[in-house]
Amino acid sequence: MKRWEILCSTAVAVGLLLSAPVCPEGRGSDPASSPSAARPGPGLVVRGSGFGNSTRRERSGLPDSSSRNPSPESRIPAFRGSRAFDDLKRLVEFGPRPPGSKALAESRQWITGQLKQSGCEVEEDSFVADTAVGQVPMTNLIAKIPGARPEVLVVAGHYDTKRFDGGAFVGANDGASSAAFLLELGRLLGRRKNPVTYWLVFFDGEEAFRQWSPTDSLYGSRHLAAKLTANGELSRIHAMVLVDMIADANLDIRRDSSSTPWLTDTIFRTAHRLGYSRYFLDQPTAVEDDHLPFVNAGVSAADVIDLDYGPGNSYHHTTKDTVDKCSPASMTVVGRVVTATLEELENSLRAKH
Repeated sequence: MKRWEILCSTAVAVGLLLSAPVCPEGRGSDPASSPSAARPGPGLVVRGSGFGNSTRRERSGLPDSSSRNPSPESRIPAFRGSRAFDDLKRLVEFGPRPPGSKALAESRQWITGQLKQSGCEVEEDSFVADTAVGQVPMTNLIAKIPGARPEVLVVAGHYDTKRFDGGAFVGANDGASSAAFLLELGRLLGRRKNPVTYWLVFFDGEEAFRQWSPTDSLYGSRHLAAKLTANGELSRIHAMVLVDMIADANLDIRRDSSSTPWLTDTIFRTAHRLGYSRYFLDQPTAVEDDHLPFVNAGVSAADVIDLDYGPGNSYHHTTKDTVDKCSPASMTVVGRVVTATLEELENSLRAKH
């Protein structure tokens, strides 16, 4: 469960037209006058250009590179939402994947194999968490991709699903979508000549076991942030982009007010430049997610999350969170925005040296 609060419910500006048509049979389509009429669904073809605390270390030195395009040889290859969606479906086939379960261990083994095929080095960050239900073994996965510079850009998400006592919660959107997104990103970056170092982090133990609280949630991210602080590697991280629940067929991502402002601004500016304003909404929302332990440790981090899943958020943390509620088009939209943002961050690091 992610705790969130809509801080501002201002209406979304209508009139920005997406550069792709929506087929009439696209699931979740509303009448043309509705702001959600062109949200991604199975019938949508996505087109577009290529791709709070005192210890916070705000980095505001990001130059506006929106008008400065990278050279063709430095571009990140195009994100393929259809391929990521195949990974999402494969992860769902493992069944419910709560921390400490056999299914999560099997999915972790499969994820590791996929990352290694993409040319990534994979580290396991294993630990035993003191949870509300006792001690539970957990493992974060960190795919490390070398680059010309030692500075690190982190893209992260969680791969566990919430523990359910009744019913099978397979977490197609909440768990599988973020892991599948990272797998596709690994394919794009794994054999690329990257100007900076990349870490793709798969967090275990994001979900609460009983009731969401500072001590019953975010087990993997809290552990890794503390570990990197202790060994001195945290200072290498220039920025972290967290993705969560990004396959919703009716995609609407709001600004997380708990994220680092300059990084959120960069993401949303990039989304608007690519023509995706109707999916990235300028409405502030406070979210508690895996980026917070890093924000609190002084890292610039931003959460890209859709917490409006189903009518009245009715699919979130229910057995309705299944593949048919998700869309490869949504993953393509988020993939294009994130990869274009990463290119801007790469350019900002080049400009500083």
